[in-house]
Amino acid sequence: MISQLSVFLANEKGRLAAACRTLADAGYNMHSLVLADTADFGVARIFCDRPDAAAAMLIDAGYRAAVTPVIAVRVPNEPGGLARLLEFCDESGMNIEYGYCYSSGAETAIDVLKIEGEGAEAKLAEGGFDLVEADEIYAL
Repeated sequence: MISQLSVFLANEKGRLAAACRTLADAGYNMHSLVLADTADFGVARIFCDRPDAAAAMLIDAGYRAAVTPVIAVRVPNEPGGLARLLEFCDESGMNIEYGYCYSSGAETAIDVLKIEGEGAEAKLAEGGFDLVEADEIYAL
């Protein structure tokens, strides 16, 4: 599992910039950020160094933050790479709460999944999927 920092923000001008500045001023290095939003709020999903400490610091600064365990899977960066992973999850009875993907070069994509319950990592490994370790996320 990889620890993902989740920050809940009012969907207002400048809120994301302020949260990112708060992290930067405290010396946290963000390696990736994905933002999901609704009309009223957004959720910034961040890979950063020291996510537990970053969440505590953000909470002390008045933000709503949490650390969420997610799974990152390396797949071929080609049509069907994600589909094969999702089909395997479906066939294995895994419920995916959310996910996002990004390219890690011409050959590889990283698919990040929040999967309900336990045992997903073992099932994916047994299915031949290439799990990404936290230290690899920071090196990408």
